[in-house]
This record gives sequence, C-alpha cells and structure tokens, in this order.
Amino acid sequence: AWPFILRARAKGAKIVVITAASSVAEHMWETYDRAFADLGVTRHVHLHLQSRHEANDEAHIADVADADGIFMTGGDQKRLLAIIGGTALDAEMHAALKLRGACIGGTSAGASAMSGHMLAQGRAELHPEKGSVSLGAGLGFLHKVVIDQHFSERQRLSRLLSVVAQNPYLQGIGIDEDTALVVERGVGIEVLGEGAVTIVDGRWMSTNVAEIANHETPELIDVRLHLLPAGSRYAVPGA
Repeated sequence: AWPFILRARAKGAKIVVITAASSVAEHMWETYDRAFADLGVTRHVHLHLQSRHEANDEAHIADVADADGIFMTGGDQKRLLAIIGGTALDAEMHAALKLRGACIGGTSAGASAMSGHMLAQGRAELHPEKGSVSLGAGLGFLHKVVIDQHFSERQRLSRLLSVVAQNPYLQGIGIDEDTALVVERGVGIEVLGEGAVTIVDGRWMSTNVAEIANHETPELIDVRLHLLPAGSRYAVPGA
C-alpha cells in the first residue's frame, strides 16, 4: 500500500477504497481502514457499491471526483464489473486518471479488472488448454494486456499461456502476491514488493490453436517470456 500512497501524493492524499468486488465488504474495509491509518493516511473513504444504481449516485461520484488515489480490493472481478462497468463512477475514475493524474490501483480482482480485457473465469493445470479460459470486458485503464494475479503462488503460467495462445494481440501479465506493477503514463514501468512480474508475449509466435479441438494442448513456438523481479524498472524511450 505504501507505493500506492506515494503516487497518490503521500500522506495528505484522499484515498477512496472500492470494495464492490466483495460480498464481505465490511470485514475487508476494516483491514484497509487499519492499514491506511497505520501508514499515516487520515483521509480514506469506503465505497461499498452493491448495485449499479449506487455506482451512479452523485455522492459516490463526488467522492471519486476529488480523490488522489482510488483503490479496488479483491473478491470477484465479474461482480466488480457488473456493478461499476459503464456507470458514471466508471467514467469519473477515467477522468480522475486522465485529467488529474490520480493513482488508480487494485489487488487481486481489482488488479485483474484494470485492463480492457479481463480474465473472467477458467483454469489450466499442467499445460495450456484451448478453451479453458474465458475473457470479459475490463475497466480499460490499460490496453492490449490481460492481468492475472497470485501468479507464482497459484502456478498460473499455464492459464496465462492459454489466454495468449488464443489472443496473441494481448500481452499476458502475471503479478505475484505482495508485488506491484507500477505503470506511469509517459514515464515507464516499475516492479515493487517481494515477488516478480511475469510477461508472456505471443505476438511473434506460431501456433496450431485454430486447428485443434477444445481442451487440447496447443503447439506454441517462439512465445517470449520476461521475468521482472522486484526492483526492475524500464523507462519509456526519451522519458
């Protein structure tokens, strides 16, 4: 949480915590309330949205309109999108990022929802499988990527390869627990925390995925894999 606070203008920031992905929001809010308070943040607001009507409520939109940081907690990313996707709150979050440079962050389901294409459901065990994973529409703060989380801990490389095999225009991003990928427009990326970020790039691959049946393992040639441990940093050329 500390890197998020630094990018949200430090301890004087107003942080909005959105727990819409979770059905046990009050318990989750207690954890984040205590965590942000322990880090010295005095202005943190809880938005537990349970319906699209609430995500269009003017009072909730006003909370986001002057927020320095907006943080989405874990739970179910499909629930999160069903409640806030395409609402006035969604639009205000995009405005906060683009017009005011607010910091948008999330963990677990909140991280998966950040991209335009979102992992909706599915799993792949030992090997990638055609048709084992499905995508849905995400919030679109990042484009041409799909994000998976708890990555090394839950051994999700096969799952991410399954996505990239059928969607080679997307780069797969796997984020370990206790790890953050910071993306700053016009500046670059940085990995912080205890683990690593894995990037799967299939733009140059050749594959037979179009010819095989569902649940068969595709042939994947020349898939590029990048491992960025904590401390890795890459700047946009010229930045």
